[in-house]
Amino acid sequence: MASSATLCGQDAALNDSVGSDSLMKSDASAFSAAKQMVNATKAEGDSAYVKNDFASAIQIYESLLQQGEAPEIYYNLGNCYYKTDDIARAILNYERALLLSPGNADIRANLEISRAKTIDKVIPVPEIFFVTWIKSLVNSQSSDAWAKTGIVSFLLLLASLSVFFFTRRVKWKKAGFSAAILFLVVTILANLFASQQKEYLTNRKDAIILSPSVTVRSTPSESGTGLFILHEGRKVEIKDHSMREWKEIRLEDGKVGWVPASSIEII
Repeated sequence: MASSATLCGQDAALNDSVGSDSLMKSDASAFSAAKQMVNATKAEGDSAYVKNDFASAIQIYESLLQQGEAPEIYYNLGNCYYKTDDIARAILNYERALLLSPGNADIRANLEISRAKTIDKVIPVPEIFFVTWIKSLVNSQSSDAWAKTGIVSFLLLLASLSVFFFTRRVKWKKAGFSAAILFLVVTILANLFASQQKEYLTNRKDAIILSPSVTVRSTPSESGTGLFILHEGRKVEIKDHSMREWKEIRLEDGKVGWVPASSIEII
């Protein structure tokens, strides 16, 4: 997987706290001929964005994403859609960027700004604080970052065990044993968190409403009873993928229902 992208700044109109008018930049490590070509094309997209030619920038970024996912491309694409007042697609691309780079505070900030422009206000079902804390910890890094953390902690675990087994001083044995326990816990948790992040990437269950408005029905049919209406930009969880034309969704407040598959797009 690609390494985590660095953020040099973002459009000041989106997030005043950043104070920069630049787009997210690509990681500059390990260039190949193909990578250089992609970066050249991305530069064209960035140039079009700076010139306020958002339609061209969108076209370029979308073509780049056909070659592979990258958080900085999703982020810049989200900025373009935001500038053209397509809030639903801005949210969709910010969500995709955050999925690849969950610890990026600036992506999250722009996502929250975009969400504030949506119509539907849903109050999530309260969670136990411990569950919320664990989720926040898991989402503080990407799967790659957690995997690297696991590798480093495992090496430190081996070093601590070496100190414990091969030193003769009691205080060093105690220190080695305590450190080994600590690094063992970190290694296990890092691998669990990496696995969870990988699960988020491979089995994507969340989607964004793209239709201006859609009636959520009690059954997967236009004749089903209308339960409530959702508007563009609303994030939903897909409960049932079994049908092609209809999807059963669930909101953060626990409400469920069916919507046409054409009205949503999976993150």
